[in-house]
Amino acid sequence: MSNGGGSGQIEFQAILFDLDGTLLDTLADIANSTNAALSRLGFPAHPVDVYRYFLGDGMDHLVRRALPEGHHDGNTLDRCKRAILDEYKNRWAENTKPYPGITELLCELEKRGIPKAVLSNKPDVFTKQTIEKLLPDFHFEIVRGAKPSVPVKPDPTAAFQIANELGIAPQRFIYIGDTDTDMRTAVSAGMFPAGALWGFRTAEELSASGAKALLRTPDEVLYLLAE
Repeated sequence: MSNGGGSGQIEFQAILFDLDGTLLDTLADIANSTNAALSRLGFPAHPVDVYRYFLGDGMDHLVRRALPEGHHDGNTLDRCKRAILDEYKNRWAENTKPYPGITELLCELEKRGIPKAVLSNKPDVFTKQTIEKLLPDFHFEIVRGAKPSVPVKPDPTAAFQIANELGIAPQRFIYIGDTDTDMRTAVSAGMFPAGALWGFRTAEELSASGAKALLRTPDEVLYLLAE
């Protein structure tokens, strides 16, 4: 684990996780769903690895990044979004699974009584569904995805809401995510930004966007709790 600023004397009391690229490796299923939707609409598909940079900012940004330039009119965006959601509801569990070490980390956090929450830019219904089906043995105090009534990350509104609902000050949260969006959310919310290097983006991106620690493996979270 590399530490870009240290956690100082703050005693961390809770962990807020991103979902895609942090808890679960969802890349192939999202890429395959989006490519199938693009093909249905007559547009070219993309290599799966490209989706590492299409994801992280919510559904609307995914659609815009996946569609070719010149096809961002409202009707096409809406049709593509509906097609992706239609494909994803049938494909979301084909390849998606927890990253190595995630279930062990969650077990240890539960042994220690550390509250856990999830905040994702994935639509709320899919966020809850994937947690319930793929991490059924673990209790998360709050699981929250994108809702029309709340701005998506990096806006910190939802992170503040989670902290308030748990009755824990934001500065006592470790926020673990794998994209610049996550690090910016953590910084704006006053949480400790920890970058997940096993996810979709690079150490350079995470550091540049505010990560105070870079985690090579999930168990390195425990070192932050011990500091």
